[in-house]
Amino acid sequence: MKSHLREGLVVKLKAGEQKHSKEPSSLQCMHLAVVACGDRLEETLIMLKSAVLFSNRRLCFHIFSEDSLKPEFEKKLREWPSSYTKKFEYNIYPITFSVGNAQEWKKLFKPCAAQRLFLPVILKDVDSLLYVDTDVLFLRPIDDIWHILKEFNSTQLAAMAPEHEIPKIGWYSRFARHPYYGTTGVNSGVMLMNLTRIRNTQFKNSMIPSGLTWEEMLYPLYQKYKNYITWGDQDLLNIIFYFNPECLYVFPCQWNYRPDHCMYGSNCKGAEEEGVSILHGNRGVYHDDKQPTFKALYEVIRDFPFEDNLFQSLYYPLQSKFLDTVHTLCGRIPQVFLKQIEKTMKKVYENRVIVYLGANHRY
Repeated sequence: MKSHLREGLVVKLKAGEQKHSKEPSSLQCMHLAVVACGDRLEETLIMLKSAVLFSNRRLCFHIFSEDSLKPEFEKKLREWPSSYTKKFEYNIYPITFSVGNAQEWKKLFKPCAAQRLFLPVILKDVDSLLYVDTDVLFLRPIDDIWHILKEFNSTQLAAMAPEHEIPKIGWYSRFARHPYYGTTGVNSGVMLMNLTRIRNTQFKNSMIPSGLTWEEMLYPLYQKYKNYITWGDQDLLNIIFYFNPECLYVFPCQWNYRPDHCMYGSNCKGAEEEGVSILHGNRGVYHDDKQPTFKALYEVIRDFPFEDNLFQSLYYPLQSKFLDTVHTLCGRIPQVFLKQIEKTMKKVYENRVIVYLGANHRY
């Protein structure tokens, strides 16, 4: 098994091959998975950049992509400065589906999105994992959502946020033609998983009286509901947790903050109190002018030079861009978007000062 090692950065040369590192750091890392197909290269890289900028513990990235994107990912990630590449390692995997018709899975909702359903089967050596969509941005350390794993009770094996905060205007409560979790359903764009528990659980289902393993359940479930689902794999997850509600931990909306939380008026109380922790720019809002507040955050993180001062080159430009968004309802609550990222930046600098003083003290 070959790996390319540079400044702590591990690159898998054979796509899909599992890495078995003897380095203690790899045993302690936080695992982050993403699926990138089509034109999602830049979005994925900006998401990974936001993760590396703010997180404290080492990160292990699991990138599932089309073969054509693999060289581009490797090229771009190698260009990052060593002060950041030493904070993570990554593997790139091909798009594969262990059960059912691969072409059907690939066409489910968005290109390759169904791959996330197979993570417990593919990543057999990974105990726990955070999956995110490509259009996610971290505004605080991944360490903080990773701690939620310790809050799981004995039956919980995954965590997601509600699809909507207000049931009467939520999509699932009004339009769904299939079972869904709770009163509003859940959004799968940010999904924390204990893969070991998922692999070892027999899931209740609507197909047979006895339980099925995760892998056994996926394709029959799709076959039963494929004519009734709109949002692809997210709908299948909602169906699974409708029949197994004791398996799901629901975290609050600030961990998966979407345009729906502010475009018709602010309705995410957690974000109002604590600020946005994870931004989810679905509906393509990073790439059009419908929600300029979301686009501003994406562009500022995209354009931030790694080695620059976070306040001067990220926070202050962000404040300036927000002044041009006040004509929108999301733009009228800048503190919701800025609170966590400001707090995170202050912690980054405090940690750097401590390290600097510690290094000087040794001399």
